[in-house]
Amino acid sequence: MKLWKSTLALAALGAIAASSQAADKPDGTRWWSHVRFLADDALEGRNTGTEGHRKAAAYVAEAFAKAGLKPAGTDGYFQPVSLHSTALDESQSSLSLVRNSGTETLTLGEDANIGVRVEPVPALDAELVFAGYGLSIPEADYDDFKGLDVRGKVVVYLSGPPPSIPGPLAAHMQSAHERARVLSHLGAIGLVAIANPKNMDIPWERSTLARLMPAMRLADPALDESHGQKITIAVNPALADKWLAGSGHTFTEILEAADAGKPLPHFPIPARLQVKAAVKRAAVESQNVAAVLPGTDPTLKDEYVVFSAHLDHLGVGKPIDGDSIYNGAMDNAAGIATMLEIATTLKESGTALRRSVLFVAVTGEEKGLLGSRYFATRPTVDARKIVADINVDMFLPLFPFKLLTVYGMHESDLGEDVVTVANGLGIASQPDPEPKRNLFIRSDQYSFIRVGVPSLALKLGFEKGSPEEKIAKEWLTKRYHAPSDDLDQPVDKQAAAEFDVLVAKLLERVANRDARPRWKDDSFFKRFAK
Repeated sequence: MKLWKSTLALAALGAIAASSQAADKPDGTRWWSHVRFLADDALEGRNTGTEGHRKAAAYVAEAFAKAGLKPAGTDGYFQPVSLHSTALDESQSSLSLVRNSGTETLTLGEDANIGVRVEPVPALDAELVFAGYGLSIPEADYDDFKGLDVRGKVVVYLSGPPPSIPGPLAAHMQSAHERARVLSHLGAIGLVAIANPKNMDIPWERSTLARLMPAMRLADPALDESHGQKITIAVNPALADKWLAGSGHTFTEILEAADAGKPLPHFPIPARLQVKAAVKRAAVESQNVAAVLPGTDPTLKDEYVVFSAHLDHLGVGKPIDGDSIYNGAMDNAAGIATMLEIATTLKESGTALRRSVLFVAVTGEEKGLLGSRYFATRPTVDARKIVADINVDMFLPLFPFKLLTVYGMHESDLGEDVVTVANGLGIASQPDPEPKRNLFIRSDQYSFIRVGVPSLALKLGFEKGSPEEKIAKEWLTKRYHAPSDDLDQPVDKQAAAEFDVLVAKLLERVANRDARPRWKDDSFFKRFAK
């Protein structure tokens, strides 16, 4: 793949001009220059497999080269990732609920949406059953399917976990591949998810605009995790009672039980689901971008600390307020900019690290963590030598940096490293304050966790009820996965600079520690360790 240089050269001038000041006292100027390039309209939202993404990948590769990092892909700095793309042809698709009283045709986009991450079968006619949270967790002696016949049926469930299940365990069990595995074992053929409105990052009215954007899956058949499922459907919670009609239960009743921490009901739904689904398919290739800063210790240099962040965003989609480019400035040009800033800073400082640091800008995160899944299972270095992953995704420098949120803080001894580093910088630390959002499994650290690598994800934190929480929540409601996540938004560059310093110091500490990181004995994720 050729490096794309025309606009890069212009963007680099700004970064070079800022580099002297940034090296003396980082102020976010150079970090922001990277964000400006990656989130510019010219890259059209960096959708996986597009020309805009290729330009972004070339920019990252050249920045790695300028920072003196060695190529660590299979093709120079690049690791090509082959994908299958699937988009719903909504004009030829339909959803209906068939009851004794007649057939109710649902409106796609308003009542519900047919998912295409698992390719739907062309036609389906099946019974429905409501199964609480739709979870089976033997480790917690919890089973929504106990005594429930779901064989050959489609399972309807409320998104989220019961409050008794620890956050990381609950998050893992709610992942798409774990749900599919459990359903396949039980003989169910699909699922219908009804979101709990209290836990939705994006209101239905906005999230449904993305329903016709192509979904993707890895082309490598060995990495197919659909487990034979035939249909996935997302329901507008405001209209969820259409699915429960005649069952003797209401969505309000189910939400009240969830809010009170009470067990959810389980019951057959007196309707059959009829689906017709037409799809459009394409083959796509995208790129992970990988580079290595070699370690200096004669033995430990052959071990790798991974620093990951995703390069892709959503591309061009349905317009909101006349804007159709989903630029992804904070999600996740910001994280890639942190990666490039740290790579450059390490070069400028001449810091010698005992272990090697592997910088990996991954593709396809927005499509289901595809690029990181591919890299973690098909690494370009010895998989046994990857000792840790530090992931940065949408860390939201929207206010002064006083508190660090650490996802995975209590799962491995990396938590002790990050707390020590943060304390040294006068920054307080906290574990995930919102476990019901399942953020621990929603970004690329999870791909490394699944292959046994102790991992952390980091964001700027806030206290409950604080002005900072209000800012973050408003950002999610108005800008997350919207065209307004662009270059015209309030950003605290000094907070970003301070965050970059913390991440750099954490990488240095982990690379220089004597023993490789390890899972805590009581961590559920210890089972994945090789």
